Formats: sequence, C-alpha cells, structure tokens
Amino acid sequence: MPELNDLLDQVDEMRDEILALEQDMVRIPTVNTGFMPTGNETELCRYIEGWLAEDGIPCEIIESAPGRGNLIARLEGSSGQAGLMFMSHLDVVPVEEEEKWRFPPFSATVADGRVYGRGASDCKGLLTCQLIALRILKRNGVPLNDSLILASCADEEHGGRYGFGWMAENHPEKLAAPLAVNEGGGVPIEAAGNLTYLLGVGEKGRLQLEITVRGASAHASTPWQGSNALFGLSEVVKRIEAYEPERDTSTSLFRHLSVFAIEDRPSAANIDQIVADTQEANPRFASIMRALSRMTITPTMIQGGIKSNSVPESVRLTCDVRTLPHQDEAYVRQELGNILDGIPNVEIDIDYMSVPNDSPFETDFAQRIQINTARALDRDDIQWVPSLSTGFTDSRFTRNLGTTTYGMVGSHPDDDPMLLNVHGTDESVGIRSLISGSRIMLALAYDILADR
Repeated sequence: MPELNDLLDQVDEMRDEILALEQDMVRIPTVNTGFMPTGNETELCRYIEGWLAEDGIPCEIIESAPGRGNLIARLEGSSGQAGLMFMSHLDVVPVEEEEKWRFPPFSATVADGRVYGRGASDCKGLLTCQLIALRILKRNGVPLNDSLILASCADEEHGGRYGFGWMAENHPEKLAAPLAVNEGGGVPIEAAGNLTYLLGVGEKGRLQLEITVRGASAHASTPWQGSNALFGLSEVVKRIEAYEPERDTSTSLFRHLSVFAIEDRPSAANIDQIVADTQEANPRFASIMRALSRMTITPTMIQGGIKSNSVPESVRLTCDVRTLPHQDEAYVRQELGNILDGIPNVEIDIDYMSVPNDSPFETDFAQRIQINTARALDRDDIQWVPSLSTGFTDSRFTRNLGTTTYGMVGSHPDDDPMLLNVHGTDESVGIRSLISGSRIMLALAYDILADR
C-alpha cells in the first residue's frame, strides 16, 4: 500500500487538475435566492458525477425538489460501515452588484495566486479539496477498513430545507457516519506570532425575524389623513441600532485567550475593552470575539408601499438574528419586547432556522485532525483553539444525528483569511489553500480509514 507521504506528493503534482476542478465548479452558477425555484444544484451534481466516473467512483443524486440535487459519493471499506464523512454544500449566495467585482463573479478568473468567483471559498473550495482526496485514494487503490462518504448538498445558504436538513429527515442512512468534517473552521489566525488554527466545534443559532409596522393609507399629497408606517419603522430601526446586547464570555473560545497573548480573564464587564485593545493589531480576531460575546440583530431587507403617491399602510423589516448557545427563542422575544416597547402597531414573526449546537473539543477525532494537519503541512508548531462559527452551517443536522462534526477547511497558513470575502464582493480562494486543504483531507481520511 502506498505511504501517506507519497500520496501527499501527488496532491502537489495535481495543481493544475485541482485548479481546473475548482474553476469548473465556480463557473456553474448554483445561486440560491431563497425563493423557489432556485439553486440549480442538480447541474453541478451532474458535473461532479461525470468527474467521479472518470475514476469509477459511484455516486447518486437525490433531488429534494426539481433542480435541487444532493450528491452522495462513497468509497467502500471492508466493514461496510462508514467511518468518516466529508461535508460541503453546492449552492452559493446571489451577487448584489456585479459591477463592483474585479472580475465577472462566475468567471473563476485566476489572479494573484487566487481563484475569484462567487462560491470560490463558500463552499466549492472545500468541495474541491474533498473530491481530490477521493480521487487520490481511489487511483492508488488504498484499501479502507471503513467507508468514506462525500456528501455535498443543496440549500445551505437558506437553511438546508432542501439539502442536509431534508436528507437528515428523509435519508438519514445516507449520512450515517460517526465523524464528519465540514466548513466553519480550519482557518489560520494570527496569535502572538504563532501559527494558530480555529477548530470549528459549533455555531451560533440563526433566526430570521420579520417586523411588520402598520399604519393607515392615504394620498401622498395629504399625508396627514393617514398614518405612514415608514415613520414607525424608522423608530424600530433606530432602536435596533442603539440596542446593547447582554455580554457573555461562556463559549469555549474565551478559555483560550492566553494563546493570543491576552492575559486578562474575559468577562461580561471587560470583553469590550479586550476587543478594543485587540482591534488594531488583530482586527479579524477582534471581530470574532465581538461576535461570540453577544447576540446580534441585523436589519437586512425592507418591503413596503404600493405606489409612489400613496402613504404606505404597512412596512416589513427583515432582520438576521444570531444567538449564543443559551439564548433560546423565549430570550429573543424578551429582548425584542424591550427594544420595541412603546412603538405602536408593531408585529413580529420569528423563523427559527438554526439552533446553537456544538461537538466537544477534547476528542480523539479532534486530536487526529490536529495531527494530520501537522503532517499535511509539515509543521510542528501549530496551536489549536476551539471556536463557534458566527454563521450557521449544515453541521447542525449531522450533530443531531449523533455525528461528531468539526469545521475544518484546511486553509494554507500563509493565506490571508481577509481575502476570502465570503458572501462579499470579490470572493476568492487561494490556490495554496486548495492544495493544503486537499493534503489535509487526504491525510485525515488515510489516517482514520486506511487498512494498514
């Protein structure tokens, strides 16, 4: 059987192949607007099906709705039971202002050692790395004790109801594995001059909040004969902007601040000062600490009015809410009651899209991720810190199935995470990260599954 180092060398030799795969997938626009019909994930599934067939790797495409394909591939082990699952998602968020992009957002243009395009980092980069690991294992005939599943599903960007959520409810046997790696972690972060990775052990909750403000319609030329809902909405927005959420430092990240040369013991009373003191030297980590020490309520969309010469009778504000592990829907409603107190004719509706969730940090699986990352990168100086993802991922569905799931994308140590621009203009992924991620996925699968 080939040695791991020989297999890792093959990753480096496949640079052009890795790059072509990433570009091909970015060029298939699997845009998820959140409103059906949308997504177009089946087209990407068909491409991957053909790519896997080149090496005789079987897969199946399971549609939750027309065009909403979910792909399951599997390298079988002798036991017949899965030992590890690679997770990713196929859909991408829309592009808001294409003219602001350096390159067309679905061109997958290569520049400055990066691939630019919507979905390049979220999440087709990780999918590329996982597919390359499958190909190398298969081409080299590496015998496996337990099977390796690759599951890449639809609709992650709008809650997973047509993707992992639907699969977990309707086909849980397809996702049955004790261990899984997904997006949501594995990106290096500056820490007192040391190489440090955040291992994604969990994530904040996500709620979609709809606030409707009602008034009375009238002709716009005599607005006093009505009640303009926009004026009520303006007060709602001002209250949300002024809201000071409860500070909390109970998540696991805050037990490891000494790694970042932060000696103060964090608390609700001093976390804002710690964030402020960190901001200049390490703005990314300051942002993570800020997000993980409080609930956030972010206005994102407004709908209202029927005509330019009519006073609007109702206006709806959509907000994104991210909660900490102990903050349930009752807590959110209580906070909203305080924020909106005294504003008349306001109604709220909450759609709970993701409950906060996590996997333990002190596990053999976490140790294997750390060991194999060191092997794949040929580094012996890596520090690890557990962290919650500030966004939600499909990991919540597999954790609910009993699968220990970590966020680990395997970005290169020298790749600037600020250039990823996830969900933003000029989203990109470093070619070095595609290679390092492929090496890490391969090393992890080999260590856990290979029959040696």
